[in-house]
Amino acid sequence: MQEYPRSPVMGQMMSQPLLISNIIRHADRYFGNNEIVSRRVEGDIHRYTYRDCHRRARQLANALKDLGVKMGDRVATLAWNGYRHLEAYYAVSGSGAVLHTMNPRLHPDQIAYIANHAEDQYLLFELTFLPLIEAVASQCKTIKGFILLSDRDRMPAGSKIPNLMCYEDLVEAASPDYDWPQFDEDSASSLCYTSGTTGNPKGALYSHRSTLLHSYASAMPDALNVSSRDTVLPVVPMFHVNAWGLPYSVPLTGAKLVFPGPALDGKSLYELFEAEGVTFSAGVPTVWLGLLNHVAQNNLKFSSFKRTVIGGSACPPAMMKTLNDKYGVEVVHAWGMTEMSPLGTTCTLQSHHMTLPHEQQQALLEKQGHVIFGVDMKIVDDAGDELPWDGKTYGNLLVKGPWIINSYFKNEGGNVLEDGWFPTGDVATIDADGYMQITDRSKDVIKSGGEWIGSIDLENIAMAHPAVLQAACIGVFHPKWDERPLLVVVRRPGMDVSREELLAFYEGKIAKWWTPDDVAFIDALPIGATGKILKNRIRETFKDHVLPGAAASA
Repeated sequence: MQEYPRSPVMGQMMSQPLLISNIIRHADRYFGNNEIVSRRVEGDIHRYTYRDCHRRARQLANALKDLGVKMGDRVATLAWNGYRHLEAYYAVSGSGAVLHTMNPRLHPDQIAYIANHAEDQYLLFELTFLPLIEAVASQCKTIKGFILLSDRDRMPAGSKIPNLMCYEDLVEAASPDYDWPQFDEDSASSLCYTSGTTGNPKGALYSHRSTLLHSYASAMPDALNVSSRDTVLPVVPMFHVNAWGLPYSVPLTGAKLVFPGPALDGKSLYELFEAEGVTFSAGVPTVWLGLLNHVAQNNLKFSSFKRTVIGGSACPPAMMKTLNDKYGVEVVHAWGMTEMSPLGTTCTLQSHHMTLPHEQQQALLEKQGHVIFGVDMKIVDDAGDELPWDGKTYGNLLVKGPWIINSYFKNEGGNVLEDGWFPTGDVATIDADGYMQITDRSKDVIKSGGEWIGSIDLENIAMAHPAVLQAACIGVFHPKWDERPLLVVVRRPGMDVSREELLAFYEGKIAKWWTPDDVAFIDALPIGATGKILKNRIRETFKDHVLPGAAASA
């Protein structure tokens, strides 16, 4: 760890470590009667308050202590967004142990690998994942016991899971008399693994300090803009980069918190939004696609929903315009990574942008946005030389800041930094006002005749066609140009569009040589564990695709 010089004159302020337990204590003390509402796996709606959550988190901390969990021990979860998962967020980290949220959408072999790599001591899981736990339990070598997040009457009879315990039994038997320990704020707080689309997943080990700073910054007006006047429903899962920090920033501000549980279909989300008066939500584009389809098909409107943050992958401009223009929902584009806790940028307008024509404002809002304080970024060429911020020159995006990793857990992959900067793997532009736009992942850039073509722009144009439900663009082999774009499309149900119509749709919107050479229609795009489109699988499917006219160029 880097050492810094010490001034001969030091400040005379209280020294209090930035610890996650401070958040739930604050929520109890100052917003104690504000609600936490959860749709449970059992199907019913559960309601209680921040005061109740704090009490039960202390009971869980005592229960874990009685099980022998010590400071630094990893405690894993396989759970949806709900009140019991939130209790674990605070009980585990607040006691000095490390919360390890596992993504149930990963392959069972990857889940077993992650549990063993993390050396998890206990695993808390929901009834949904009982078959998964039964399949992997014998492979999890360090786990001493499995805790089912349920009441006693839901416990399975005759399960072969070793040392299976009931969560509610543990909590109810434990005392709420628990003093949150004080310790170094740089102590590990939680562990999240990358989605592992290539090779084994790697762990990002966050600290209490990094998490608190991220929570402060993400709640700011030009970031997620969370306040006590909001009702917040995180659609982004708590197992995906800690739900983008919302389980911390929402209690920090005292906002009402609504959890959707496993029901993430458009109908279920819409009903919960309306019933609970949700004002703000956050999630990946694939989730909003389902919600918008349900709303459009049933001629519905939103009565309270005013703002959403969309990240994980680029939000198609057509989706952004539909939410804003048709339903009055402001879309805030955001960007980040597991390695960044995750928030890096959000996209809102500055005062000098307010006089710009609507089209120019919209073009700005379609970018990934401006850094939030704490994050620094730059773009460099392949030699590492910094490139200009002109909004046109694109290069490799690097970042640094107090909630960005300097190495992976157990130093997997060795030194990942480049002169103190973390290489994101994204290719981006930055304009004169500091607004960043991702043009592609470095591995997804289409290299045609020595020039780069950004697949995201081509996908966004295709998504604006009324007959296109989803689109992905990849580079396929061309004997003359090395690679050329292939557009892969899922049509909207009941609608039709031809290859020729889609290619003509690009006319006048991009440089002509960027236009895809071909279109392939499929029933569904492959979606990964975090809701992102898996381009590696699409490339594998179409690796032998022959473009029209390619044979003549050979």
